[in-house]
Amino acid sequence: MNVYDSERIAEVLSPLGFVPWDTTDGADMVILNTCHIREKAAEKVYSELGRLRKQKEAMAADGRRMVLAVTGCVAQAEGEEVLKRAPYVDMVFGPQTYHRLPQMVAEATRASGQQLDTDFPEESKFDALPQDRTVDGATAFLAIQEGCDKFCTYCVVPYTRGAEYSRPAGAVLSEARNLVQAGALEITFLGQNVNNYHGEASDGSTWSLARLIREAAEIDGLERLRFTTSYPAEVDDDLIAAHKDVAKLMPYLHLPVQAGSDRVLKAMNRNHSVDEYRALVDKLRIARPDLALSSDFIVGFPGETDADFRATLKLIEDVTFIQAYSFKYSPRPGTPAALMDLQIDEAVKTERLAELQAVLNAQTLAFNAACVGKTLPVLLDRTGKKPGQLIGRSPYMQAVVVNTSEPLMNRIVDVTITSAGPNSLLGTLEKDNQKACA
Repeated sequence: MNVYDSERIAEVLSPLGFVPWDTTDGADMVILNTCHIREKAAEKVYSELGRLRKQKEAMAADGRRMVLAVTGCVAQAEGEEVLKRAPYVDMVFGPQTYHRLPQMVAEATRASGQQLDTDFPEESKFDALPQDRTVDGATAFLAIQEGCDKFCTYCVVPYTRGAEYSRPAGAVLSEARNLVQAGALEITFLGQNVNNYHGEASDGSTWSLARLIREAAEIDGLERLRFTTSYPAEVDDDLIAAHKDVAKLMPYLHLPVQAGSDRVLKAMNRNHSVDEYRALVDKLRIARPDLALSSDFIVGFPGETDADFRATLKLIEDVTFIQAYSFKYSPRPGTPAALMDLQIDEAVKTERLAELQAVLNAQTLAFNAACVGKTLPVLLDRTGKKPGQLIGRSPYMQAVVVNTSEPLMNRIVDVTITSAGPNSLLGTLEKDNQKACA
């Protein structure tokens, strides 16, 4: 979502003459788009601001001004604190207000004081954003839903992104068509709770995510669809059927479970049990046998016992995931879990995380190794580190490296996998791809 927001911020600033720059050195404006999910991520903001302060002062000594801004979830949660700890920051604005940037920039450049805008406006920011979007490559993000009403006890998202909001179906499809016309072959639908999408259609009916996926799949030129992030309790039968029926929907699903203990899940306010998660996985894999899963895991949640942790390992071993994000629990101010008793010692968290990641990494490597000898459709979208290398993504989000001198950038080609590592696959192009370029 932050990548998407950064792209839209650049589009909002473009009419003012701003263009993206490769470095902060000499930049007229620097915007830090921030995350507040973990304490380490938030503290990095202040460290980076200290570095940028020196650049800002050096530019001022040369008679130039750097406008320094902070946005994203740290800005939303700690707006006044940011201005207090870093008074040289010119603008602080939340993720719901970046469509107001032109006015904030004008006020900041007139030196009329620091700008702070962390309201949750009644109007949708999406209505005020540019309709024509640029696409850098062949993949694009499209936000269809934002905010969350689930209030997991460890999570700041409901406080930083606000209540759940689903964009109208017509607006989403219109933006999807624009993205395809701009060159996108693959679109990822985004939302904090994306599978609870319930957008209003032009006839007054309400569309589910499954209905939206089926309609988007009919767009000429769109080859691939993905969505993230899912909340297990909101995966319904229609969405499971879409995984079976819609060929353009990739066989990869990010389905965060967080823990494998019912006691911990209840303390997290996750609204699903371990058995319910297992049953959901079974239904998805029956519908789409080649479906691969990724997930999120938190270790060291307050009160987590060794038995709870072992239950999480058992779930991982039984379900198997090809990729996962795993973290030590980090208390976030204002969340219920931060006030819970039985906070886990940091050393225990570290030990548990290392053991959990060893199991997850082994599963990733095993899945990658099982791809050797198979031919996968790969969307090549960037150059590699070595001359003549192109890198793309398989249907399962694996990075695939090929050596070729053919002009295949931003194309989907068949690649036979020849070797596999923990982070990427190596493959050779099928002859039909090379003939097409001859």
